[in-house]
Amino acid sequence: MDIGTISLILMVALIVLLAIGMPLGLASASLAVLVLVLKFEPTLLLNPFSFGDGMLTGRPGTGPLYILAQKIYGLLTDYVLISVPLFIFMASLLERSGIAKDMYSSLNIWLSRTRGGIAIVTSIMAVIMAAMSGIIGGEVVLLGLIALPQMLRLGYNQNLAIGVICASGSLGTMIPPSIVLIIYGLITETSIKSLFTASFIPGFMLASMIILYIVVRTRLNPDDAPLPEPDPSDPEPVEKRKLFGAFLSIVVAGFSTTLFIRAAFFELSGSNAASQGEPARLGTIDHLPWFAGITIVALLLIFFVFGKERAKIGWDMGKGLVAPLVVIGVVLGSIYGGITGITEAAGMGAFAVLVIAFLRGEGSFELVWDSLMRTLKSTGTIIWVTIGAAALAGAYTIAGGPQYVADLIVGQELPTMLVILVMMLILLFMGAFMDWVGIVLLIIPVFLPIVLRLPIEEIGLIGQLESSQVAIWFGVVFCMNMQVSFLSPPFGPAAFYLKSVAPPHISLTDIFRGFLPFIGIQLVALSILLIWPSIIALLL
Repeated sequence: MDIGTISLILMVALIVLLAIGMPLGLASASLAVLVLVLKFEPTLLLNPFSFGDGMLTGRPGTGPLYILAQKIYGLLTDYVLISVPLFIFMASLLERSGIAKDMYSSLNIWLSRTRGGIAIVTSIMAVIMAAMSGIIGGEVVLLGLIALPQMLRLGYNQNLAIGVICASGSLGTMIPPSIVLIIYGLITETSIKSLFTASFIPGFMLASMIILYIVVRTRLNPDDAPLPEPDPSDPEPVEKRKLFGAFLSIVVAGFSTTLFIRAAFFELSGSNAASQGEPARLGTIDHLPWFAGITIVALLLIFFVFGKERAKIGWDMGKGLVAPLVVIGVVLGSIYGGITGITEAAGMGAFAVLVIAFLRGEGSFELVWDSLMRTLKSTGTIIWVTIGAAALAGAYTIAGGPQYVADLIVGQELPTMLVILVMMLILLFMGAFMDWVGIVLLIIPVFLPIVLRLPIEEIGLIGQLESSQVAIWFGVVFCMNMQVSFLSPPFGPAAFYLKSVAPPHISLTDIFRGFLPFIGIQLVALSILLIWPSIIALLL
């Protein structure tokens, strides 16, 4: 059977199976078998008793079946895949310990007298949590438990509160270490470290746009975010800024001292000399004076500008931020510092959160067991979807599907940006009905080869990508697209995560209504990536 007919049957069958509620992993695996049969042994459908006479059944373990098995085996045994359950375990520990709650309390202290302060705190907390674990569902649930009651109690506009929690809680899609970027990198064989680096600016750009929207909206409509009653014990604004400066000085002193010790270790241990001309980043003898100078300046500020008493009060007010910053430093610092790879960084981060939980007196067998059980369930879901979707993508590739679709689209001689926009519309549509794991495994292997064949000089309107950056850019664009899908009705998962912990009077309709302005913000961010693609290369 020709690949065009197979593609049409595949598309219709996938829609039907998902519509009747068949799990994506099982539906994908079933359709993988169907594609191989239609392409290589269609007589099995008309005469099942011919089993053993065709290309698929005549010599099991060879030909297309062998190639498909190798593809699935290679994906599931990729070392980087181990980072997925480790990041999920880390997120589960954060959700069940008091680390996130203390972080929220500390942020709230600093912004308590700011219009829309709690909404801003929620967004900042979401960014920090995204930089720790890269898990989406847990963030939305945790923010719904901590921030939503607080905002509703103070009289915040319900739509604003809902939208801030879900839009901010979905930032784990974009901000490293994103699980979505890890899976994309595995599927497309793109450098995950480069994907993380490229997504920094777009991720924080989106977070900044959300915070800016909160600030503008609450200034234009103060009733959307009433200020809490003044607390007599709350310091005056000028004093609070000084206290924050003292706390920041302590953090900077500790951070620069750590970097000084690290650089000294690399030099004294001979690690840099043995690295064959590639010393550790920020870890050479030339950096020692800089780190020492920063530490000395920070200490001078603490003792002679802010004062020891103010530093002590500032530390008590902000110490809830220290543990999250340590975890971020361990995870991202080990990756970008050249100490470990993605998987080792995930393990170090999970261990760091576990140690912090025990040091805080919150560690227990129940905490670890519950986190492990949640990790097992979440990872199991992802793995089964990965197996099924990888099987379908592999079968379709063996049958020549991606090449057929690429020739079909490129052969139409459509403008490059129109081709990309059509892809974006398809991804947005699929994102409203399908989980991101299925999309990255089923759609990306078809779309990416097409993008790589497009004239690179016609991608975007401002700036130009290098050929080695196209796959990285498309990965970041895909993640921004999935950011929209988490809020898109009718199956936006963020809505259901929030509904599970929201008060009974908040319906799904109310939740989706609160999403509308934030979906607009996400689409603006997506448009910026399409218009100015080289923004992803600013840090590469």
